[in-house]
Amino acid sequence: MTPRILGTETEFGVAVKDAGVQDPVSNAILLVNSVAAVPSRTTLWDYENENPLVDARGFEVEGEKERPAPDYNRLLNKLLGNGGRLYVDGAHPEYATPECTRIADVVRYEKAGERIVEACRMGADRTSGDRRFVIYKNNTDGKGNSYGYHENYLVSRSVPFMRFATHLTPFFVTRQIFAGAGKVGAENRADSAPYQMSQRADFFEVLVDLNTMVKRPIINTRDEPHADPAKYRRLHVIVGDANMSEVTTYLKLGVTALVVSMIEEGYMVKEPKLADAVRSIKDVSRDLTLKQPIALDDGRQWTAVQVQEYYLETAHRYCAERGADPETKDILARWERVLRLLASDPSQLSREIDWVIKQDLLQSYIDRKGCDWDDPRVAMMDLQYHDLRPEKGLFATLDKGGYVDRLVDPNTIDEALTAPPTDTRAYFRGRCLQKFPDRVYAASWASILFDVGQAVVKRIPLNEPARGTKALVGALLDESDTVEALVSRLSA
Repeated sequence: MTPRILGTETEFGVAVKDAGVQDPVSNAILLVNSVAAVPSRTTLWDYENENPLVDARGFEVEGEKERPAPDYNRLLNKLLGNGGRLYVDGAHPEYATPECTRIADVVRYEKAGERIVEACRMGADRTSGDRRFVIYKNNTDGKGNSYGYHENYLVSRSVPFMRFATHLTPFFVTRQIFAGAGKVGAENRADSAPYQMSQRADFFEVLVDLNTMVKRPIINTRDEPHADPAKYRRLHVIVGDANMSEVTTYLKLGVTALVVSMIEEGYMVKEPKLADAVRSIKDVSRDLTLKQPIALDDGRQWTAVQVQEYYLETAHRYCAERGADPETKDILARWERVLRLLASDPSQLSREIDWVIKQDLLQSYIDRKGCDWDDPRVAMMDLQYHDLRPEKGLFATLDKGGYVDRLVDPNTIDEALTAPPTDTRAYFRGRCLQKFPDRVYAASWASILFDVGQAVVKRIPLNEPARGTKALVGALLDESDTVEALVSRLSA
């Protein structure tokens, strides 16, 4: 299979203790500007080719495009040497991984993002007077507000968007059985629940739409490819939780990338269609037994596990015919094992799958204290599971104690703090920022702009995400001592 370009974006929750400044936007700006590992603080984010108002269904909605003035642009955006981006989105600090082709690479760059943001917290604490910050990698503040975690998969423009929407809807509704981060209680006027699988399920209100902040859709229609728009579209997936477990993140991304490949190649034909996907996404999240049936549009009743098993069986046939690389084979094997255990005894996944890890932890506390799920201490532990502070976060404590499974070598996470992936255009972007920090005037996912002197800016397009790799430009960058030399070689 052709390697797929993918990456993630994580909005982080922020709590402030003893705050003199309660403005969440100001707090997010302070945190982002406390980043240490940034090559240049003067480089702008290039918004030129970005338009979040274009809908994949073939129209553009009315609205104002985001174009901050240069000084504010620099406050909002920090371009990282690892090829990623740290920025303020609304009132949250957000980290976007660089473009990757391997699922394990996305996992390690996402984990690197956690460390980068935690370092920002420590820096902000040192410089902010009485303010003390706590940062959470989760999706809800428990007060009715949800913030996002987005996955991005580059696909062919030739495939009709609604084909993806049709085939992905049953998959996304049921994917939470292994991809949910776990949540105490319910929000957004949804039916009550002591505990459920997903942090985000309660906040999805429509099936297909462009919005990401209100009336959130299961299928998001944003058509902003960050690549050659004639050849590519970017599936902007907003329906997933932010996970702490490396294994959960790996499965979530790897299985989804595999299903996307099957859809792109026309391999998905007769997947089960749900009678009411918006209702079902909430019902599945609450079914901790994984035995409750979901109504299909033809009158049949399938469990969430059965829906996932349909996709799994199709994937086995697809890989047998097309061939599979070692990572895909590993993802298939893990997917099959996890579904088998979810159907028989989910508690056996208490080292791997976030919602099961958290449920096991909280149930142990409830049994020990003789309290119930509605005890405020249990809700606080739910939140603390996602605390990025290594000495305070409950997941971090489990990880440190060897109670959860890891997937990537911690040393490679250290490398991902500053080194970009070598097999995508992120390599060129990251190396240019590191080598010529004062000469990169601006950059985006699909461009880099060099200051070549005499008030002249030279734009280098990066419309092909699979180019700009170490194999293609590594020697060229090594041999170019100046921006002028690099631009000259690129032109030649």
